[in-house]
Formats: sequence, structure tokens, C-alpha cells
Amino acid sequence: MDTLIGMSTPSDLERVESRIIELVRNHLSVPATDIAESCRPVLHEVVEQAVTSSEGGKRLRARLAIAAFDAIRPHAGPETRDAMVDLACAIEVFQTAALVHDDIIDESDLRRGKPSAHRALAEATHSTAIGRGLGLMLGDILATMSIAIAEHAASCLHHPHALDSAFLHMQRDVSVGQVLDLAVELNPLDNPTQLADASLNVFRWKTASYTTMAPLQLGLTAAGIAPDRAAELAERIGRPVGVAFQLADDLLDVIGYTKATGKPVGGDIKEGKRSVLLADALTLSDAPARDELIAMYEAPQRDAQDVRRGIEIFTGCGAVDRSRERISALWNEARTAIASSGLDHDAQQTLIRACRMFIPDSCL
Repeated sequence: MDTLIGMSTPSDLERVESRIIELVRNHLSVPATDIAESCRPVLHEVVEQAVTSSEGGKRLRARLAIAAFDAIRPHAGPETRDAMVDLACAIEVFQTAALVHDDIIDESDLRRGKPSAHRALAEATHSTAIGRGLGLMLGDILATMSIAIAEHAASCLHHPHALDSAFLHMQRDVSVGQVLDLAVELNPLDNPTQLADASLNVFRWKTASYTTMAPLQLGLTAAGIAPDRAAELAERIGRPVGVAFQLADDLLDVIGYTKATGKPVGGDIKEGKRSVLLADALTLSDAPARDELIAMYEAPQRDAQDVRRGIEIFTGCGAVDRSRERISALWNEARTAIASSGLDHDAQQTLIRACRMFIPDSCL
């Protein structure tokens, strides 16, 4: 796949990975003489955790942004394309910031198979409270850093002001999405239709906004497409792909495994997370299973036996199959949007391949 025209090559992916670490270190460089000696070890831990938190991942957002750019400008000069790579890196740095904050909100111990940032910082400082506080500040630092990286990259690309605005709107949308994500947890379980609608709305704001819509908008705009048209295409293509991506992520919590996802299987069930998958299970289950699910999710906590039983209900009642149907329908919607985009054939194929990376085969 990487050898096809318009897709990120392995060298591109290596450049994104190494460039992110370089950018993070550069932006966190503070002269030691300006820091009180007794506080330097803690700052050092935060800097190193910023690097650790920024490592790994599939870099799907960066790859999509670069692919969107390449779809329109497959022969861009090296300086221009370097700027596009930096803009793509800015999205990834912002994602790291969001994940750091997410893990604090969710009280998650793991991220990508390693201790989450606030847990690692708590261990380093021997204080849960200080670790949580440092995690909050690390997320803020990374979010601010991502803006600086994006602004510098945008100055070397088409429509720099529109790129700056799109990047800031992305951050606003994710913040709104996080508020809505917490609000969904207050939804009662006796109205699964309402729960499904609210959860799907969160997916658009919290996930699709910066996972697929913003990368597409930034890549297309940076390549020279008029900002309004780029935003419209990003909405039509990116929204269904981003929602499908989140549905797939929730589905993998049930049908996946820890090595592949970097998270414990059934973690969402153990946390009692409200989701579309849960809403579908409540709709499709018989009365005894539905009552069992409601009691399970309304309990103060859930154990390994609850997780196993929850997975059994999700699978047996047809909720897993319903989730696959939702994902397939959204993927078809995205492909239709690409086909009607007015872009040439090669550009369309580039976007199809890039968007397809967000949907695992096991979820279709």
C-alpha cells in the first residue's frame, strides 16, 4: 500500500515519528539556569514524559493529512512538503495532549501498553496528587505546543490564516466533545435510542473532529484548495469515517485483544462506559439480559466476571453485528462522498486508501 501514488511511504512515517520527538524536545527546551536547582528533576521528568507520551501509535491522523495534501499536490517541492509534515505532526502532538487529559479523566493506568502519563509522573514523584497535577500541565503544554508548531508550518503553505483557524477550531471541537462525552455518562439506561443518538453526537465532536475531519481539511487547504471547499469536503468525508473509527474502537474493546489495542479487553465495560454498543445491546436484548446489563452498569464497579458476561450479551444479542452494520454504512457514505467530490481519479483513490486505514477489517 505504501508504494501507491499519493500515500505516505515508510520514510514519511519514520520522518513523522522522529520529527515529533524533535519538535517536542525543541519546544520544551528551557535553560537550566532559569530553573531553581531543586525543581529541575521534576521538570526533567515532565520533559521525558512528554517524549514518552509522544512515541508510538499508528500516526493515522498525520498520515491522512499528508495523504490529503499529496492527493492534490503529488509533486510538491521538498520545503513545502516538509512544512506539511510539520503540520501533520502538530495534529499528533495535539492528540497526545488530548490522550494525557483523557487518561486523567478516565483514571486509566495504561496508554499504548505503557503507564499513562499521570501514573508515570506519580511514580516518579512518589505522589498521586502531584502526578495528576503534572499530567494536567503536561497536557496543557502539549496542546499549546501543537498550536505553535501548526502556526509555523502554516506560514510556509497555502492559506496560512485559514490553516491557523482550522487548527484552533479543531481544538475547540475536541473540548466541546469532551464535555459532551462526560455528559453522556449521565444519560439514563432506560432510553437506549436517546443514548445511541447522544453517543454518536459525541463521536462527531470528540473523535471525528480531530481524527479525520481536521486532517483532511488541513491537508486539502495546505495543498491549495479553497478553504470553504476543503472544509465542506472534510465534513462530508471525514465525519462518517471518524464516527466509524470510534465505533470500531468501541467494538474492538469487545472483540479485540490487549496486544493489538494496548488496552485491557472489556475496559469500557469495566468502566461502565455509556456507548452505542451498549445502547444497541439494550435495544436488542431480551428483558432478562437487558435488566442484567442495566444492573451491571449502574453498579458502583464491575469485575472480570461482569466483563465476560457483558461481552457474552453484546455478542449473543446481535449488538456486535449491529455495530458492524453501522460501520459499513458509514464507510459507504464516505466512499460516496469521495466519489462525488469532483477530485480526479488518482486523488479519489488516494483518499479512499487513506480513509480505509481507520477501519479494521475485523469491524466490517
